[in-house]
Amino acid sequence: MRGARTRWGFLVPVPAILVCAAIVSAPRLSHPVAPSAAVVRAGSERAATPDASQFVTTADAQPQRSELLEQMGVRAWHARGWRGRGLKVAVLDSGFSGYRTHLGEALPRTVKTHSFRFDGNLEAKDSQHGILCAEVIHTLAPEAEILLANWEPEHPDQFLAAVRWARQEGAQILSCSIIMPTWSDCEGHGRIHEELIRLLGPGDRAGDALFVASAGNTAQRHWSGPFQDGGDGCHVWKSGDDAAFTENAIHPWGSERVSVELCCPARDGFEVVVSDATSRRLIGRTRSADGAGAGSAVVAFMPKPGHDYRVHVRQVRKASGRFHLVVLGGSLRYASCSGSIPFPGDGPEILAVGAVDRTGRRLSYSSCGRKNGGTKPEFVAMVPFPSGWRSRPFAGTSAAAPQVAALAALMWSRHAEWNPRQLRDALNKAAHPCSRNSPVWQTGHGLIRLPTASVATLQPAWMDP
Repeated sequence: MRGARTRWGFLVPVPAILVCAAIVSAPRLSHPVAPSAAVVRAGSERAATPDASQFVTTADAQPQRSELLEQMGVRAWHARGWRGRGLKVAVLDSGFSGYRTHLGEALPRTVKTHSFRFDGNLEAKDSQHGILCAEVIHTLAPEAEILLANWEPEHPDQFLAAVRWARQEGAQILSCSIIMPTWSDCEGHGRIHEELIRLLGPGDRAGDALFVASAGNTAQRHWSGPFQDGGDGCHVWKSGDDAAFTENAIHPWGSERVSVELCCPARDGFEVVVSDATSRRLIGRTRSADGAGAGSAVVAFMPKPGHDYRVHVRQVRKASGRFHLVVLGGSLRYASCSGSIPFPGDGPEILAVGAVDRTGRRLSYSSCGRKNGGTKPEFVAMVPFPSGWRSRPFAGTSAAAPQVAALAALMWSRHAEWNPRQLRDALNKAAHPCSRNSPVWQTGHGLIRLPTASVATLQPAWMDP
């Protein structure tokens, strides 16, 4: 699904907005602003959250957490005093509504916050997604300092300003479980990635940072590959039985906004056409435009109850001829999971994290696939993660990324002299391959865990001792 104008790795309902036109989602570049920075302490302000009725600690949550921490080797590291002390971890998100309620419990007693929205409101979005991400980090690395930051939707300069602020505040690890597909070509290229590399550093120096991102939940609603003309100028999604299918069906999940997004190299040109399959009415037509060094085209609309939709793609300028298409807020009939990891996880400077179940099998929604010959995602983590303050556990690749960020914090608290490249190498070696259930291109180096023998005590059956 999609937020008010933000793409999510986590499924969150959005308010109904009357939109029935083509929207070109080219990233807007403007001078960054730096509103509202604050240090918030437990008890300084207690605001009720919109879903306060969900603040239920279930009897099963603690045992489930304990088992998960044991499997990852976290308990043994905590017992030796390596709990993330001295590390600052920044959570970049848009869902911090009511975070003060959780200070001293799900969150540390003190957090530093900064909003890079134009209204300066860290809690503008009615969502606790970012709180859940921070809770995972605080559970696994309880002595790490946590920074919270949001940004203005659809403005990558404000996202970069949030990253810059986190770095200036001393954050060595950044965690982001939100996806923004059109901020790159979906292959790790573009000006936003270039600036991220500059802000994070090359990774081989003291003071460089590690950026961890969710792989995304779009594997079943994504398509990528070279353009194939079906004879009428439209791309062929599938061929067979002497038929060429040049339309791809979209089925909305509900009444929430649907966004059809195409990404491609800036030198390529494609046209996206979306129509109502029920009424045959044109919904939107737009051509890809260069935004932040990558080509993108977006058609967004509010679906009608009981209606299905269809998308056609035409090529208007050929260079590489390859493109990615993803649907947010609905399913796609012809889809391919390979290459489905969007920004920011598609970048080589980012550790992308996918999701697996307790058998080590990639969950069908978890985005995956090689990027430029490299392994993506780099790691996977088991989900869902039990929450201590609501009855529903935290699921999706959104819950996977902060697990890696937290384990990285534990390792860095033990080896303060390491640089990010050494930390990545250690994470790679400690990960447990999932090849018995999923190929490497789906799970990368494998299931994240710490290098400790204690993980043998409660391993899932599929793990080798």
